[in-house]
Amino acid sequence: MSSRSGNIQEYETRDQLPDRSASPPVPESSELETEGLVFYHMDLYGSKERFDIFPEEPRGQGDRSPEDIREESALSSKKLQSTQAAGYDLGKEVEELAKMYGLDEDREKELELLGGHLGMVESKRPPAHTSGAQGSLYNASKSNSSVKDRSQSTKQQGFHYEASQDEDQNKAGADNEAQSHTWSREGLSSYGVSDEQSSQAVAEEEEAADVFCSTCKIPIRAFDKLFGEHKDHEVAQLHSAVESEKEEIHKNMCKLEEQIAQMENFASHLEEIFITVEENFGRQEQIFEVHYNDAVQVLGQKYEEQVEALGEEKRKKLEALYGQLVTCGEHLDTCKELTDTTQELYLENDKADFIKAAVTMVDRLEEFLKKEVDLELSMLPDFEERVIDFSEVEQLMNSINTIPAPCAPVINPQAANAAIGTSLRVCWGLFSDDTVECYQLCYKPVSNERCGEEQAEHMLKVKETYCTITNLLPNTQYEFWVSALNASGISPPSERAVYVTAPSPPTIKTKKIRSCENAALVCWESRDINPVDSYTVELSKLADEENGDIITESIIGIPNCEALIHLQPTQRYRISVRALNLGGSSERSEPVLIHTTGTYFCLNEDTAHPLLAILDDGFTIACDELENPECDLPVYDNSFTRCIGILGSLIPFPGRHYWEVEVEEDTEYRIGVAFENTPRHGYLGANNSSWCIRHIITPSRHKYEFLHSGMTPDIRITIPPRRIGILLDYENCKLSFFNADIAQHLYTFKSHFQHFVHPCFALETPGILRIHNGIAVPLGTAFP
Repeated sequence: MSSRSGNIQEYETRDQLPDRSASPPVPESSELETEGLVFYHMDLYGSKERFDIFPEEPRGQGDRSPEDIREESALSSKKLQSTQAAGYDLGKEVEELAKMYGLDEDREKELELLGGHLGMVESKRPPAHTSGAQGSLYNASKSNSSVKDRSQSTKQQGFHYEASQDEDQNKAGADNEAQSHTWSREGLSSYGVSDEQSSQAVAEEEEAADVFCSTCKIPIRAFDKLFGEHKDHEVAQLHSAVESEKEEIHKNMCKLEEQIAQMENFASHLEEIFITVEENFGRQEQIFEVHYNDAVQVLGQKYEEQVEALGEEKRKKLEALYGQLVTCGEHLDTCKELTDTTQELYLENDKADFIKAAVTMVDRLEEFLKKEVDLELSMLPDFEERVIDFSEVEQLMNSINTIPAPCAPVINPQAANAAIGTSLRVCWGLFSDDTVECYQLCYKPVSNERCGEEQAEHMLKVKETYCTITNLLPNTQYEFWVSALNASGISPPSERAVYVTAPSPPTIKTKKIRSCENAALVCWESRDINPVDSYTVELSKLADEENGDIITESIIGIPNCEALIHLQPTQRYRISVRALNLGGSSERSEPVLIHTTGTYFCLNEDTAHPLLAILDDGFTIACDELENPECDLPVYDNSFTRCIGILGSLIPFPGRHYWEVEVEEDTEYRIGVAFENTPRHGYLGANNSSWCIRHIITPSRHKYEFLHSGMTPDIRITIPPRRIGILLDYENCKLSFFNADIAQHLYTFKSHFQHFVHPCFALETPGILRIHNGIAVPLGTAFP
């Protein structure tokens, strides 16, 4: 690879010069022109015209013909004329590049180093002894070897120049000029510079490197980026590259440590597997022995049973045959006795005696012959063939080659965000080499201490080591355990693990939302019986309603059911809430819209006097009659009992707050602010915990009082206000009242508010008051 100085020499002698659409003007006469040299600027950005000059791969230096050189010289002259005419500001471009790469302070130093390096190399060249373009080039370089002159020329012309030769010189020195286009290590040798000297020059350049080329992955000088072969490459500051490489090495070391930890864990797991194999072998050997002993025992039992049954059959046969033999003998004895008696009867000579004996004998013979003689064998001598049942033995023999019943699985603890409101995912594992056909998962809700009833159990059979259970109750704890099954039986159950489903979406209390120009207090309630871990408030700023541009932010880790959110003035926000527990996050609540154009509050119905009614819009109060002996309306503990009034929700935001109240001219009222502990059995403004304006109609005029602790200044208002503006300024300790219709300031209380206050309203005659909040402070001289 050629050195940086070689690239500079190449640009000094190259005829193929890039064209520019604009270039700085070149003086018509200069010292260089007298020696045949003309300066021109360098293309710092690699313009399209530069690459158009080299449409094809350049040929070798030795292959260039004088005709090619003449054509290239003529083309370069035309390009140079066009760039001179355009008037390109090179100095400005160089300054911008130097500033881009952090070199604006060290540019002069770099140029001086470059000039000194070129001077050193030129001093090592042999005296000029060539003719033509090469000799002119050497003389031009020698005459401009001064660091100061070269630095100045660099600022004006960008170190890019060419030697303008006449046609005869180009012909004579074409070959020598082609050899001098690349100032590499070999080029230095051709000028008499040794390899040792060129290596020293390269080493000096490497020592001066102060930026890092991200493309070539090597440190280079800043000058090489501006004018050298690294011009189109991406570079970075050297210290940044060092930090980046250190960071990359650190990342790789972290990955290597992770791999080491993984391999150590795997090696530990292999050791456990070795131990498990030994344990399983011992257990399997015991199982074989038990099965073989059981098979032998079953065979012995079968043999004894068959022999006993065969002996019992023999006994029955012999007993039956012996009984039949005895009966046959008795029958033969009877026949023989009858035969002998009959023969004796034939020998009787006395006819009378014969007749008597013959009649009796005949009756006896008839009676005997009437009896049937059973001549069939009651038992056959052959024994029936017995089929021996070896199914139990075969089952035992077959079970010897089958797997044992599996061990108990291990159920995993619940993973974060693995559940939703009505379902969750349970995982377990089997840390043995047992074969499992399926798993039996059982679960039931965790019994509540307040509910003594036993919860029903549910069972599922699954193939995998995980299962998603549905149709569950939100924010409810469930107890899970699992067993493994195969052909040999079922394993013991695992230990029980408690999982919990995600909560239900919270419900935002719309009527309790309070806001001002830069904040909002949002309250909500949980729909679950069991408590949750935290809440997350999600707010979306409706930046462009037409285009639907929504910017979403989240506030996490809120422990209670309310949050004070800082917002930007004059914006529209959509706010929703999620509840979180170990199982995961609930769905979003129904969103609410908040406008930060002014202070917004609601009326607290618990503080309203029984005769005071709140209309459907929620911001209009009315009273029809002052006396109602039969009033059966509910009275709350916090309600006003004497003053027909009501408090608005607390304004807990520092700063200024403004709202307006629309009144009727013939209605008497009290309007102002009060502390939370203002007496409910008294009148507003009659104590030191409330400030208000009071309107009274007298026979002669409308009277207005500004009451605090029962005291009022002597102020007369000639124009009755129809729309009263109230401006509360916590920081400046002021409470001001205005006639909003004519922008007239009425009165200002100056009091240090030790606590946040509530807007308060009261009617002293039948009528209505309409409250307008969420509006900005009007513009006018009366409004500070």
